Amino acid sequence: MRSFFLALLAVPVLAAEPLVFVSAFASGEKAGIHVFGFDSENGALKPLKRATGVQSPFFIALSPDKRFLYSIDEFGGKDNYVAAFVIEGRAGDLRLLNRQNTQGTASCFVEVDPTGKSVLIANYSSGNVSSFPVKGDGSLGESVSFFQHSGSSADPERQKGPNAHCFVISPDAKHALACDLGIDKVMIYTLDAASAKLAPNAAQPFAKLTPGSGPRHLTFHPNGRLVYVINELANTITAFDWNAAEGTLKEKQTIATLPKDFAGKSYTADLKITPDGRHLYGTNRGHDSLASYRIDDDGTLTLLAIQPSGGKGPQNLLITPDGRWLLCANMPGGNVVVFQIDAKSGGITPKGQPVGVPMASCIRWME
Repeated sequence: MRSFFLALLAVPVLAAEPLVFVSAFASGEKAGIHVFGFDSENGALKPLKRATGVQSPFFIALSPDKRFLYSIDEFGGKDNYVAAFVIEGRAGDLRLLNRQNTQGTASCFVEVDPTGKSVLIANYSSGNVSSFPVKGDGSLGESVSFFQHSGSSADPERQKGPNAHCFVISPDAKHALACDLGIDKVMIYTLDAASAKLAPNAAQPFAKLTPGSGPRHLTFHPNGRLVYVINELANTITAFDWNAAEGTLKEKQTIATLPKDFAGKSYTADLKITPDGRHLYGTNRGHDSLASYRIDDDGTLTLLAIQPSGGKGPQNLLITPDGRWLLCANMPGGNVVVFQIDAKSGGITPKGQPVGVPMASCIRWME
């Protein structure tokens, strides 16, 4: 097994300072997970260190208690892995616990359930999903569930077969939803969090989107009754009513993420909702912008603005728990941009200078 180690920068860490983890989707010397201190008063990111030894960490996730970090490792290789790290102390030091094969290729999403006992993986190129139990020390057991998606859809280039792109666990940890870009479906599974075992949801095994949509990522509304899916190929967001008891989705609206007069190529990536449930933000790669929406009382979206993301290819978003700040990882642009959120209007304003991170692909928060 390769040696894992930390390359530390000589910067002091304040005990009460929130930490931001940003994965660098690269290989070799540029790969790693960057750790920043975050100033909640002015939105400044302070570089602290970089965990190295993990290759092409496209996506990362933190356990609910913030004791462990899980990262995709070796994305794009013949064998893809998910690596488990323990976060040692308040300085963001990472120590490898173990790695498990993801059971697929181009592993692009990792999620930890709200109880911290299950880790789920979406594998893009192989079009499948898998799950892993979390042991008492935070390390991962071998995969206990594996499901291969099948089918195709309308786009002859991008939808020749299944491409699982995310795997998100419901707030009550009883279901897991997987966006599959290649077959225009949101697959719905039941989850036994204690054992990490999955099963197709009997009441509704999937929700079908308009052919050619390309569902990529999804998020649950804080009220637990709504789900929003961002569609990569159609450049749209689809709102669903969510029945938590049955695990079922009912489509209610689809809205564009791009200006009506835009004629170039662009593909959406990520979406996030403010903790108060009032506003939603989505990313446009190509147009290189962020689309802002008001979430109305019935759960439908009203477009507020579309503005520059501050870099090329906005890939991933994070909204701080206090709802004051939005962080955007511009992957090919190689930076992270911090925006201040106006809680009343939903408007976002860039603050400070972009912070450089090679191929910044995923952002996570710890306090």
